[in-house]
Amino acid sequence: MSRVEELSDNHDHLAIAAAAESAMPIPSLPPHLSNTNKMSIDEVAADLKKSPFFMTSTDDTTDEDNVGMEAIRALMYEGTRAEIAEGFREQGNEMARAKKWADGKEFYTKGLAALGVQRKEEDSRGKEEDSRGKEEDSRGEEEDQREMKVREACLVNRALCHIELKNFRSCTLDCQSVLALAPTNVKASYRLSLALVALRKLPDALFACAAGLAHHPTNSALVALHAKISSQLSAAEALSQKQLEEEKRRKKEAETLIAAIKLRKITTRTTKNPPDLEDASICLVPDPLALATSTLTFPLLLLYPLHAKSDFIKAFGEEQSVSRHLGYLLPLPWDEKQEYSQNSIEAYMETKEGGLIKWGKKVPLLKVLSGGKVEIVDGIVRASLLPKARAEEWIQEMKTRKR
Repeated sequence: MSRVEELSDNHDHLAIAAAAESAMPIPSLPPHLSNTNKMSIDEVAADLKKSPFFMTSTDDTTDEDNVGMEAIRALMYEGTRAEIAEGFREQGNEMARAKKWADGKEFYTKGLAALGVQRKEEDSRGKEEDSRGKEEDSRGEEEDQREMKVREACLVNRALCHIELKNFRSCTLDCQSVLALAPTNVKASYRLSLALVALRKLPDALFACAAGLAHHPTNSALVALHAKISSQLSAAEALSQKQLEEEKRRKKEAETLIAAIKLRKITTRTTKNPPDLEDASICLVPDPLALATSTLTFPLLLLYPLHAKSDFIKAFGEEQSVSRHLGYLLPLPWDEKQEYSQNSIEAYMETKEGGLIKWGKKVPLLKVLSGGKVEIVDGIVRASLLPKARAEEWIQEMKTRKR
């Protein structure tokens, strides 16, 4: 069943008021915001960030005409040079606590720069005001003391940033500047010592640490660092002494080896580009310093010229013969025709003049080398091994090549 409701007496009045309100004009924006109607949401947000109230970083604006930012910057640089530097120092401390070492270093540097630049301005102004009396002088002395404290703090804290950034050389310079201002600054002594250790200047590090302990003998950090540096320095000195002794021994061994070679009348020669033999070399064994009782061993390259093969013997004793080594070399794995055996081979060496000399299988190596006809080139003895049946053929071929 339908229902009819009675309208209130003021219904007409409400309808008329609503119509009148909708017909009212929308108020316009202030002149400096009038262009936002044509902006996107992102553009409006970016524009708001130019305002100091909405700004999250000073990097959000690069507009040199930003009046708000200019006002903030002016406030930042108001005050005495010590106050300005102190402000930069506090900002640097915030960065250091957050372990933002590069940013902290920059703030400390700005604090130091503020002291230097503004001092020139105030000094020039002070020359014009020399007649202000003792009160002004006393106030100036207090300001100088405050500046020195701020300078000391900025330098020692920047030294910490340099250490964390591994700028050890810069750290030493800052610490030395601090100690010139305040010789008892324990942080400067400690950080200077750390930087010098990192630069491997252990004696200087120990001296710097000892200088700090002279003023702070019970400082646990300096005491521990001094003990550590002393231990490292002792180890370094021991290593240096050991290396020096080893160098002396190597030099003595080389001199003894040369004497042994000359005593045996062995001829040697070194070319411009000797091969890399790694740890193979002419040696005196068993004692490289015992000239009278030790014997020489030589690296020996055994060539098979008819088959373009070779064997390398690392230590061939001067008293040994080629037959002694053939015992483990034969049979040769590539000798399919079995041409090489103890009784069917001959050995030859090339002379200094380019000729050939036969090396008997039972003849000691020294007997061949000490005759003065054979030359050891680049520390390697070379010998050629051939089947008897084909030796003459190879000899004639070698003579033909020499012509």
